[in-house]
Amino acid sequence: MTEPVFRELTHDECEALLAVNHVGRIAFSFHDRTDIEPIHYVFEHGWIFGRTAEGSKLTTIGHQPYVAFEVDEVHAVFDWRSVVAHGTVYVLSPEGGQVDAAEYDRAVGLLRRFLPTTLKAGDPTPFRTVLFGVHVDELAGREARQAKRPRTPKAAAK
Repeated sequence: MTEPVFRELTHDECEALLAVNHVGRIAFSFHDRTDIEPIHYVFEHGWIFGRTAEGSKLTTIGHQPYVAFEVDEVHAVFDWRSVVAHGTVYVLSPEGGQVDAAEYDRAVGLLRRFLPTTLKAGDPTPFRTVLFGVHVDELAGREARQAKRPRTPKAAAK
């Protein structure tokens, strides 16, 4: 086995990882409790868009809208990439003002790029009717890869 090499991902690499994946985890907290849930999403121009059902997650986020969002690509123990975004959640509504309705339409259009039946007949999760956007304020990523040279055994190093 070769030694793993760890490195920070560039901002562009972080955005590329977010853009090509569609399942991540959103973490949110209120008082002394933190939760994390998997969601499907899309990413474009500094925004993560997803959808959920009415419930405790929305209530919690309503009290504390700052969240973390993570996406991973794991191929092996030392062959992975991970991105963590921090930002504020905004619930989107088609009934809001012109800007709100435009952002809602944008989110629907983006979600339909990878799941064409989103909010239409044949939607596999029709109960997820609440759309939200996370404005990404901070973005960081890390990567692990196997190095090219083999690890030197400790006994041989003496």
